[in-house]
Amino acid sequence: MFAAVNLEVFDALTEQPRTGAELAAMCGMSVEPLTRLLEACVSLGLLLSEDGRFRNTPVSETFLTRTSPQSLVGYVLYSNNALYQLFVHLEDAVKEGTPRWQQTFGWPAPIFEHFFSTPEKMREFIMGMHGFGLSTSPAVARAFDLSAFHTIADLGAATGHLTIAACEAWPQLSGVAFDLPPVIPFAAEQIAKSSAASRISTVAGDFFKDELPNADLYALGRILHDWSEDRIRHLLRRICERLPSGGALLIAEKLLHEDRTGPASAYMQSLSMLVCTEGRERTLTEYQALLTEAGFARVEGKRTGKYLDAILASKD
Repeated sequence: MFAAVNLEVFDALTEQPRTGAELAAMCGMSVEPLTRLLEACVSLGLLLSEDGRFRNTPVSETFLTRTSPQSLVGYVLYSNNALYQLFVHLEDAVKEGTPRWQQTFGWPAPIFEHFFSTPEKMREFIMGMHGFGLSTSPAVARAFDLSAFHTIADLGAATGHLTIAACEAWPQLSGVAFDLPPVIPFAAEQIAKSSAASRISTVAGDFFKDELPNADLYALGRILHDWSEDRIRHLLRRICERLPSGGALLIAEKLLHEDRTGPASAYMQSLSMLVCTEGRERTLTEYQALLTEAGFARVEGKRTGKYLDAILASKD
């Protein structure tokens, strides 16, 4: 799948079915090796084949083409070009307990300054994360009754997909997408397409050190699993102190089972965090301990049935 996305196979099939020879001519590749890749994609359910012609499945057309609004291409390419390479050194990550960027690429932290070396690369990755968010944020936004809140501020919002989903689901909410300055234009672009656009604004900043926007509901989507315990404690304390009485924090993360037997996808993600970041995945009980220590009074968790689950931590 990574190779086929990188070679733009699915993009070449968006207009019409094509033979291996036609695709090879379009892409400047040899027919037999490309046909072998295409047939492998058929076996994986990513392509269909009929009368010697290949065409996209609905899934590949939706998620693996660059022009789809729900495209995951940027995330797939990041997985191919970065995560796949980092996993080569998984054994060393296990032995040393540190990410593998220096060993794999010769890059010191912070990693994203290198990965976002061009505007095109930044757009590719962020829009891939946007496609991922479209599949998870609506379920997270509806996991709890948010009708009592007035303003949601999504910290590390990326394209603002969680803010957008929350404001579209709860008409009394206004929203703020808060992220680093280079990311804000991507959020503004997606917010403008939303039916709730008039209720959503953007603010640039660093949630570890800059003043947080006023809100009675903060959100963190796939943020906490990136960081060390010390950085998480610092961030959660900042949020709790900023919240008014009765305010809350909505968290979107993949929850491990309490008996630590799964789900497998969460454990594979936790290994990705090991080779890539300072963080890891956690159980609800582990999140409850961190949130309670930060000053939150009540912590609830819900499994959404999507890739990400939801946690709501309330302040007295």
